Amino acid sequence: MRARRLVAAASVAVLAASSLAACGRSAPDIAAYVGDSTYSLSRVDAIYDEAQATYEESVRTALQQRGVEPSPEQLKLNVQRQDILNLLVGIDLGKRIAAEKQVQVQDQLSAEQLGQELGVPNTEYATLAAEWYDLFLALQAGLPPADLTDDSRGRLYQALVDAGVAPAGWSADEQRQQLEQAPFTRQVSAVSVALQDEVEKLDVTVNPRFSSLEIPALLQTQQGLRQYNLPYVDGSDAVTDISTPEPLPSVEPTGAEATEPVAS
Repeated sequence: MRARRLVAAASVAVLAASSLAACGRSAPDIAAYVGDSTYSLSRVDAIYDEAQATYEESVRTALQQRGVEPSPEQLKLNVQRQDILNLLVGIDLGKRIAAEKQVQVQDQLSAEQLGQELGVPNTEYATLAAEWYDLFLALQAGLPPADLTDDSRGRLYQALVDAGVAPAGWSADEQRQQLEQAPFTRQVSAVSVALQDEVEKLDVTVNPRFSSLEIPALLQTQQGLRQYNLPYVDGSDAVTDISTPEPLPSVEPTGAEATEPVAS
């Protein structure tokens, strides 16, 4: 998710887009199939349109109260339809994992709080974002920490660089040294592995208009809560059947350790 006001960094997971021709799942009005569930393009559009209209109204009202006429760029919510589908599928997968692993999900973020923070109050987008972050934080805390491989460590490092959390240019040895000192790396890796395992078990098909799926993750740093996107299925490894892939101003939940080694 790339909401304008949500501090930037997160571990996000990317699902490779697959052909809708697979397994006869080819309805052009379906954005994604996840097991027996379907997510329609019309629902994605409706959630996006509501969020954009609400954000535009919020920004226009706030700026006009200060005597400022907003520019078109200021009125544009920094969220895409891709982000909406990310949440819908991420919640579906996250709920399945939490039920299977008996992970208790607590209500840490309210839709009301998040909607106000993002300028999209009383929207389905805010509700979905709050639901996903509650799931993510619960899974990160409830799953056994996973070991990092050079490959997974490299993907995590790149995600942190893209989010502005880690500086670019670390060698493989520097990545290993710095990330090994941050406990959150094994926690978020466990979520990534669980998501990939769930994808492998389900018949997941994504409309080709969506290039990938990203799962937002939260990270507590000395500068505050950050969001970043960690790929768990590399988009470059796109396959026709995604069930057999190859190897969002501040929100205040907890669930990841401070990352002094990463942010330094």
